[in-house]
Amino acid sequence: MKVPLLFLLACAAALAAGARADSPGEPEPLVKKMQEFVQKASSMAKSALSAVRESEAARQARRWLEEGAELAKQRLAWAKEQLAELWKRAQAA
Repeated sequence: MKVPLLFLLACAAALAAGARADSPGEPEPLVKKMQEFVQKASSMAKSALSAVRESEAARQARRWLEEGAELAKQRLAWAKEQLAELWKRAQAA
């Protein structure tokens, strides 16, 4: 979710409030309800955006861990080769 979605929700709420305000009756309760609706929509959009950001951070962390694990495997293989060569030299001596 991006910021334009929040803007669209706010515009829809404002249009609905304007349309209801034109109708007979007291507009005050309706305006308050629309403000609450806009606040809820804003909160939902922010939480969705936060979830997207968190998932991106988790994806980056997984990528970093995978790269780190691959590097650790390479270094372990190198150390194993070095140890095998040292063992051969020790047995030959």
